[in-house]
Amino acid sequence: MNLQELQDVCRKVRRDIIIMTSNAGAGHPGGSLSIVETMVALYFDVLKGIDPANDKNPDRDRFVLSKGHAAPALYGTLCERGYFDREEFKHFRQLHGILQGHPDIKKCPGVDASTGSLGQGISIAVGMALGAKHTKKDLHVYTIIGDGECDEGMVWEASMAANHYKLDNLTVILDYNGMQIDGTNDEVMSLGDVHAKFAAFGYDIIEVQDGNDIEQVLNALHAPACPGKPRFILLHTLKGKGVSYMEGQVGWHGKAPNAEQAAQALKELEG
Repeated sequence: MNLQELQDVCRKVRRDIIIMTSNAGAGHPGGSLSIVETMVALYFDVLKGIDPANDKNPDRDRFVLSKGHAAPALYGTLCERGYFDREEFKHFRQLHGILQGHPDIKKCPGVDASTGSLGQGISIAVGMALGAKHTKKDLHVYTIIGDGECDEGMVWEASMAANHYKLDNLTVILDYNGMQIDGTNDEVMSLGDVHAKFAAFGYDIIEVQDGNDIEQVLNALHAPACPGKPRFILLHTLKGKGVSYMEGQVGWHGKAPNAEQAAQALKELEG
């Protein structure tokens, strides 16, 4: 796909996020909208060996959504990629539906790990990358973490292990939108110098100034590997990206738009 086609997919995924959360009356639109470009870049350009017709291909690259509450972004991307029909959006967050509030590997095609408890997803990704090293599989593991998630000690324990085992087949992507459930990062728990912290844990660092520019995201994801080092991509993003009344507003972390608000959002995302 060229850039225009990828941007069109991003617009569709944003619409999917609004449709899902509005229909369910629940969900996390803010942090889902901020990672759309990364999700689309991964599933439509970067991940090797993925195939909706064979979603358990043992040689495929893996993706773990560590910030599992952003599941609508993952589901929208998987749907646009052909893993399931759009009709499933009607059952988002409903009992027995395949699209649960957080990704469930047992229910949803294309999901590589069940996540939701923050800090566990990056830990799973480290384990996957280490397992691939041991079994000599030429695959790469990608995971998206949230900035609020970095309040969890497991993030740093996993990072220490990633460095110790020289997991250069691991890429950790931080959705750095500056907000979490109860306020801004600085209000709740300042992360300080994020770049320096991850560098101290042994990562090869790439910083993306506009994490909602898919071209910048692709350049970071395709940058040459640094042998013996896990990669950390610091994405500066905007919470609620693409919907004017949600952008930069912490209140949309875990609140679904009502019918009127959804209609406005979908209109904004038409062009």
